[in-house]
Amino acid sequence: MATQAPATRPANPRFSSGPCAKPPTHDLTALADAPLGRSHRAAVGKAKLKQAIEDTRDILGVPADYKIGIVPASDTGAFEMAMWSLLGERHADMVAWESFGAGWVTDVAKQLKIEHTVHTADYGHIVDMAALNYDNDVCFTWNGTTSGVRMANGDAIPADRAGLTLCDATSAAFAMDLPWDKLDVTTFSWQKVLGGEAAHGMLILSPRAVERLENYTPPWPLPKIFRLTKGGKLIEGIFVGETINTPSMLAVEDYLFSLNWAREVGGLKGLIARADANAKAVWDFCDSHDWIDNLAVDPSTRSTTSVCLKFTDDRITDGAAFAKAVAKRLADENVALDIGAYRDAPPGLRIWCGGTVETADIEAMLPWLAHAFETEIAAG
Repeated sequence: MATQAPATRPANPRFSSGPCAKPPTHDLTALADAPLGRSHRAAVGKAKLKQAIEDTRDILGVPADYKIGIVPASDTGAFEMAMWSLLGERHADMVAWESFGAGWVTDVAKQLKIEHTVHTADYGHIVDMAALNYDNDVCFTWNGTTSGVRMANGDAIPADRAGLTLCDATSAAFAMDLPWDKLDVTTFSWQKVLGGEAAHGMLILSPRAVERLENYTPPWPLPKIFRLTKGGKLIEGIFVGETINTPSMLAVEDYLFSLNWAREVGGLKGLIARADANAKAVWDFCDSHDWIDNLAVDPSTRSTTSVCLKFTDDRITDGAAFAKAVAKRLADENVALDIGAYRDAPPGLRIWCGGTVETADIEAMLPWLAHAFETEIAAG
């Protein structure tokens, strides 16, 4: 028999894994200072863009000698720019344990066509990062947004590596402690952990990555939107706010708001603590219900942002249909929006637990998940 509908609802039902929930204090009136209708190359525009870069550096603890640029096309654009500009100088180790990592493999194998080795793991598992050859260039995601699996740490990456490490950290930055000395290229997007607006990506380069850019020219043509050097030298302007193309100054203002909010909740440590508490609430729920479990097999590699779940009840005959029905029921009740598993992932749910989500909302949503499960089971 289905349980009775819970009395309490989440104040914010937004648990999408991207674009993600806005900070709890977000208010459109806070964006009134955006220099709309002004050139991004005017002094006011440059100042805003530079502030976004420096605030990012400050909160994430990015070393002073690393370059940070705002680039087009979200995390995808940032990572594509890095691959097309840096790879090909040596063999590449391509690492994939979820959908987006698999996409980078496709680019290297079918578009760039460089010498490479592919290392894969099934959903819920992770590649043994210690088994890679770090004299090669290594491309990987830190957190598998579609698999709920993350790297526990960067201990496997040697300090004396000859190759570059290219890390897609889009659902990890601002929620996990990234070891900058182990990362030569790091990318993420505004719309993930800080709940910013889409279409803008961040590209962070170590001195080793800059050295590669200035001493290696890829054998393929690079469109303007990918070019990071001119005359064999880094285009420094990109890394002080002189963007390659026109950014949205409204989106920039929104990102600045999120960065300021991040400071107010304790900076990186505070953001990590909020994500950890959110994820723990979901994990505890799984521990107390025998019909649902984490997709991540090893607890040490469970994501604390994109928490992916699978139904384990023997009464479920069509896993995909059942998961979609539960997700739809929760959306129809306006208690959990956009929590279906990613289209390429195993059937199940994906609950965003990044720092912009309130733990109280997670805790209010979970009884509704139990209610939806029981209702769908009872419906047969």
